[in-house]
Amino acid sequence: MTLKQKRIAIVNDLTGFGRCSLAAQIPVISAMKIQACPLPTAILSVHTGFKNYFMDDYTKNIPDYVKSWRLNNLEFDGAATGFLGSAEQINLVADFIKDFPENVFIDPVMGDHGKIYASYTGEMCLKMRELLKYADLLTPNLTEACELSGIAYPKDGIISDSDLAVMAANLAAKTRGSRVVITGVTPDFDDGTHIINFIYDRGKTEIVSSEKLSDDRSGTGDVFFAVVAAEIIGGKNLTEAVKRAADFVVKCMHFAEKLNLPKNYGLPFEEFLKEL
Repeated sequence: MTLKQKRIAIVNDLTGFGRCSLAAQIPVISAMKIQACPLPTAILSVHTGFKNYFMDDYTKNIPDYVKSWRLNNLEFDGAATGFLGSAEQINLVADFIKDFPENVFIDPVMGDHGKIYASYTGEMCLKMRELLKYADLLTPNLTEACELSGIAYPKDGIISDSDLAVMAANLAAKTRGSRVVITGVTPDFDDGTHIINFIYDRGKTEIVSSEKLSDDRSGTGDVFFAVVAAEIIGGKNLTEAVKRAADFVVKCMHFAEKLNLPKNYGLPFEEFLKEL
């Protein structure tokens, strides 16, 4: 029997400070014994949650970067995509992932709290909807799920399980893998202490409830997504992956509050990598 280490291509920006995107996903995935292979979409000094940042758009380099991978006959067990900064980038990513036979994970980072990010144009939103057909797993938050579904964001971001089920099923029908996780949702029974991740897995639904701490900490979604992707590449089922990701994020959030860490500094996941 020949041993083979699994590897995943990660398409996202690389940010020097703030613990988000590739800077968070590479160490998390690596700690889970999956080789993390970055495809950077931009280079930033700090993420855009800081007042002053430097950014170098990497769009023009993506075709040659991917060409090099192909000429070297590199193979990956999956691909994961995060924030994409332009319609052109979405097209380039579509060209990259279209030939993957399985394990394409798409985190459609488009907005939050009922608002699409100012940098996201109408054309980009339409392009992201087109990208869904390549997804084996889609992990939008509620804002993104509504945008991709073409429906209004619910009042105060509160939605029933039945409405989540309909939305998730409709989104799953647009993907090839028919698996969706709508993340970080405020349940309709909300008492302010919990959030849920709503799982739709090929017709079956399940809810993973987590303790709610503070909002808007940078990189939280990136860490969650990285754990889920690595777990699935490693052979775990979707519910197991979501539970582990949610538990890991909560543990990191607790430690961030203990450190009184500014929210734009991200999650102090380094303290717990050995547990992955």
